[in-house]
Amino acid sequence: MSEEKTTSETQPEEKTTSETQPYRVRLPGFVRDEDIGLGDAIKQVTYAFGIRPCGGCERRAAALNRWFVFTGRAK
Repeated sequence: MSEEKTTSETQPEEKTTSETQPYRVRLPGFVRDEDIGLGDAIKQVTYAFGIRPCGGCERRAAALNRWFVFTGRAK
């Protein structure tokens, strides 16, 4: 008369790791109003030195932006 529960009924669903939030670092004097990703910061510095971005640079910047973000103000 006892009913056995399946493992999916007893354990909550796990979130996928691809939806994780980026690591945030607060730099009030460095970043103004908008958040800036690490990839965008590196892209701006390399552009200032005269290095033109390629397709690999764009992919690297997007990956770094998903991983690390600079913020200016506490939210």
